[in-house]
Amino acid sequence: AVLPRQDRAEAFYSAMMSASVPSRVEHEDPAGDVRARMDFWQLGTPDLFRNEGSGIRLVRTPKHVRIGGPERLALAVQVIGAGLFSQAGADQRVRTGELMLVDLTSPYEFAWSGQGASLAFQIDLDELGLSVETIRAAARRLPSSPLYDLMLHHLTALPGVIDSLHGTEPADLLGSATAQLVRALLTSAADDDRRPPPAMADVLFTRITWYARQHLTDPDLTPARLAAEHNISVRYLYKLFAEQELSLEQWLITERLQGAARQLAEPANRHRSIAAVAAGWGFFDPGHFTRRFRQAHGMTPQEWRRVNQRA
Repeated sequence: AVLPRQDRAEAFYSAMMSASVPSRVEHEDPAGDVRARMDFWQLGTPDLFRNEGSGIRLVRTPKHVRIGGPERLALAVQVIGAGLFSQAGADQRVRTGELMLVDLTSPYEFAWSGQGASLAFQIDLDELGLSVETIRAAARRLPSSPLYDLMLHHLTALPGVIDSLHGTEPADLLGSATAQLVRALLTSAADDDRRPPPAMADVLFTRITWYARQHLTDPDLTPARLAAEHNISVRYLYKLFAEQELSLEQWLITERLQGAARQLAEPANRHRSIAAVAAGWGFFDPGHFTRRFRQAHGMTPQEWRRVNQRA
């Protein structure tokens, strides 16, 4: 509102491009009173983006897609007014209080007339960890998920709490928790009579990896324990990881090496021996730890500590 009217369209475009993916912006009344307020919150890797203002139309063309950019997905709720969303040959009228799923790696159009507002949780596809088939199936069936109302309430409540968490570890944890809820929403929406196993396996795999990351420093975190905690057989546990093209043992070692690397880089741990850090992450043979660490990070733990603590 403080900008001259002739500068507002350009300012809107710059802000929109910094917060989301490249697209063409058309204002309903470009010569009139263009108004907008944008809010952006970083939640670890994911982010939350709110845009409120006068009528607009966003067009992401095949040319924009070819330019590249991060492979991301947006789960959005229409907060004010009604939007018109088109992607992959499907048109959707998004009313106030309704969700829509936007594949930011593909062309799409989204518009509203008059005053409107949309709130979008944006997340990397790699972090979401779902197949393209699951995502596409979910996009058509979001309201069928039993988690729809929970997701809607969660998204709309986020702006009221995250300002006080800016730049803190709880903000990152909130982003991770929201990402898991999005994953659960999409897998449950994609689930139907023809494809229950992949969707349910996606949810179970997420639960197992989430649990494992919380207990990586436990000496007794074994495949047998992971299977028992989730009421499955060890054989099925290995199958779940194989379906994700992962080795369970190698995944656990990689996660533990990353945890040890983070700890070695922290100045607060400069006086803690490397052997003690390694043991805390389940590596009780110093020689084995050094070899695996060098393979993963291209340097020894001592070199890693020296380089990172100097930085």
